[in-house]
Amino acid sequence: MVGRPHAATPGQVSGGLLLMGGGDRNYDALRWFVAHAGHGHIVVLRASLSTDVANELYYRIGGVSSVETFVFQDRSAADDPKVLASLARADGIFIAGGDQARYVRFWKGTPVAAALNAHLRAGKPLGGTSAGLAILGQYLYGAMDGGSITSPEALADPLGPANTIETDFLDVALLRGIITDTHFKERQRLGRLFAFIARAQSQAQDRSVVLQGLGVDESAALVVETDGSARLYATAADGSAWLVHGFAAQPLAGQPLRVPAIEVTGIGVRSRFDLLRRTVDHPAFQHRYTIDHGVVSRIDEAISGQPRTTLESK
Repeated sequence: MVGRPHAATPGQVSGGLLLMGGGDRNYDALRWFVAHAGHGHIVVLRASLSTDVANELYYRIGGVSSVETFVFQDRSAADDPKVLASLARADGIFIAGGDQARYVRFWKGTPVAAALNAHLRAGKPLGGTSAGLAILGQYLYGAMDGGSITSPEALADPLGPANTIETDFLDVALLRGIITDTHFKERQRLGRLFAFIARAQSQAQDRSVVLQGLGVDESAALVVETDGSARLYATAADGSAWLVHGFAAQPLAGQPLRVPAIEVTGIGVRSRFDLLRRTVDHPAFQHRYTIDHGVVSRIDEAISGQPRTTLESK
């Protein structure tokens, strides 16, 4: 704990989401989060590492009354009255990076998950980076096998045991129908996001629902207002978020993914993104991809009729 935990919240609290890509934290985006938390009391949740986020928020960003960090080591802490009381009082909650499988195992179906949902319903801001962003979508890649699946692995067998898609965890209304991913461009994760969507749609009870994907680069952070309007902050000139539009796929067990066409729209610092309508004004880029035998090719810039093969290139 740093700061004055019993001080009154000095400003007005307003809801929204801070979606960070997992690299160096963007201070402008964090200032947006602090302002939406009314410059009051922030709780940081994590399942590994230490208090670095708290120190950045309190000492480098500043302007907050207090920051309290809870590091979870097991599932039993999700019933701890002290943790639940702090979550109930929090003006803003930030979920740090680490291993999203721990978050699923430690929080799914627990009072902590209920507290996070109540926080959102109360109109308070929620932020996440890396694993903390990966768990926010309606469907999520849980990394439940202890690894971190790569794009080629996921595309080779989207229904395989390593592509572990979870649901019924958190209820983030703005991210219903969305699967998120992080460290996006840097770790060439476009292909695996395609595979996540295909796997999640095969699991969905309502097959008519078309799921979409949202990847965020390490240098980027999306801030989303309660009406769904969003803008991107980036510490690098090419930092982006990637909106993968819905597509029809019928993956087969043990078979590589095949999809004839997938549209992807880039969200840059000059873009304006409507998360609810899934529309982007002034996109940073617009690309079309195809997947054949588990290989992703970008087909909007064909050379002599030959598609350009890539997993992540813009």
